[in-house]
Amino acid sequence: MRIGLVDDRPIDLDKLKGIIDGISGIEIVFATLSAEEAYEQIKKETIDLLIADIEMPSLSGYELADIIHSHALNIAVIFVTGNSGYAVHAFELNVHDYIMKPYSKERLVHSVERLLEKTKSTDIAGRLYIKRKNDIHIIQKKDIVFIERSGRSTTIFTNSGPIKTYQTLNELEGELRERDFIRSHRSFIINIHYVKNFSLYAKNSYIVTFEGIEEQAMITKEKVDFLQENYF
Repeated sequence: MRIGLVDDRPIDLDKLKGIIDGISGIEIVFATLSAEEAYEQIKKETIDLLIADIEMPSLSGYELADIIHSHALNIAVIFVTGNSGYAVHAFELNVHDYIMKPYSKERLVHSVERLLEKTKSTDIAGRLYIKRKNDIHIIQKKDIVFIERSGRSTTIFTNSGPIKTYQTLNELEGELRERDFIRSHRSFIINIHYVKNFSLYAKNSYIVTFEGIEEQAMITKEKVDFLQENYF
């Protein structure tokens, strides 16, 4: 697992580096005192996890996490902070963990190892486990075309038909960490490999059509620009 670290206090950054260095299967890609430098590194380096303080000059850790979330980057986030006031907003961004300073070595190690296990099991299985009332439906991830949230239910459109669940998009997005899937819109997750066409719908949004199914999704102009820059 490739990790980036950012904290504007040298003593706190040194603590992070010391703890993370001792975890097997980890590579520290960058460790910086500057959130702006962390942002530049994120744009040019591939990392799996960002561990960040929240309150930093100019650019905050929360803003970094918001960039990661809004661009559907496949990067988990752990906040390590002395401020509890961002906790609710952090979970809205689907961060992996929110750790309060001062913290123990065991607390951070456990959080990273939990993410390692989750990533490992997701990569090996290649399946999505969907809760449906009293049973669990198993879907091959490669068969998912797109996912739509409407009202209180979610529909997963596969190449063999739709499947409904009450799981939220945030819950499902956490299980779809592969680069193939992006959060194209607040109500949609799409698999880029099935995309056939983008048709302008409004000033800042497009309709997405897919290979093999008639149903359509939505994507924002920002995400179309992101796809063109990073995928196509």
